[in-house]
Amino acid sequence: MEAALLAWFAEHGRNLPWRRTRDPYAILVSEVMLQQTQVERVVPRYLDWLERWPSSEALAAASPAEVIRAWQGLGYNRRGLNLHRAAQRIAAKGWPNDLTELPGVGPYTAAAIGNFALGRDVLPVDTNVSRVQERTGHRFSPAAAQALMDLGATVCLARVPRCGICPLADGCPSRGRRYEPLRKQSGFEGSFRQRRARTLRLVAEAERPLRELDPEAVQSLARDGLVLLAACGTFVTLP
Repeated sequence: MEAALLAWFAEHGRNLPWRRTRDPYAILVSEVMLQQTQVERVVPRYLDWLERWPSSEALAAASPAEVIRAWQGLGYNRRGLNLHRAAQRIAAKGWPNDLTELPGVGPYTAAAIGNFALGRDVLPVDTNVSRVQERTGHRFSPAAAQALMDLGATVCLARVPRCGICPLADGCPSRGRRYEPLRKQSGFEGSFRQRRARTLRLVAEAERPLRELDPEAVQSLARDGLVLLAACGTFVTLP
């Protein structure tokens, strides 16, 4: 089954920029950006980011406000700041053997960097990989990671799998089954997440007094360590 998957991937795999590098920093950037953000939106932002900050040392030297402004539109600003903090940790001490020691890096992201950049024999299991393995009942090797991700993203879809063009269909026990729609995240427009993002963007542009800001959003951002109260009574992003 894995041989059929890899043959399909050789012909149909997506041409993504982070697949053309083994640089662990570039892989880290891509993995953090891809968390809850569509590939099509990430590609141009990833390229712009690496042009501006091509290394962990370059990103570490940036200010949090610069990072927040560059992250706008990717959602969940904490991810951008964790990436910045991870770069500072790497620039100061090098890459840890246990990648989960880096801010914002969990088991999946650590496995992805380990596989795609460091040659470690580990399979990063995201939702697409998990879905394909669950439906086929087959456990694939780390060499099939990218192929599994592409199959799950383009063929073995969550709601209506495209079994008619799937290279694994002949041996798949789930072939032809339809699935209930997955619960979707609430809309961004008009949400509290949007209010937080707007408030953080304003504070990243310049110090601002509370009267010019959404106080509830400021409190939420302060609890998450994304803004702080300056001595002059204005709110600023982390120094």
